[in-house]
Amino acid sequence: MNTGMLWFDNDPKVDIVTKIQRATEYYQSKYGQKPDLCYVNPSMMPEKPARTSGIDLQGNQMVLPNHFWLGVKTSARV
Repeated sequence: MNTGMLWFDNDPKVDIVTKIQRATEYYQSKYGQKPDLCYVNPSMMPEKPARTSGIDLQGNQMVLPNHFWLGVKTSARV
């Protein structure tokens, strides 16, 4: 992912899946396509990391807690 959207959500009443869904819906309405990659702080990763609603969820130390960096994966150039 070369560029993406940074989303902040610190709502303590909502789980991470719902937070990612909110961010995904906003991303799709703003940019016209659905993101397929989301980076979060490793402390926010669920016990069983998996694709969330078709989004590859990955931990990254550069992302602050309660922030979500969403975007589209870049394809490898040949």
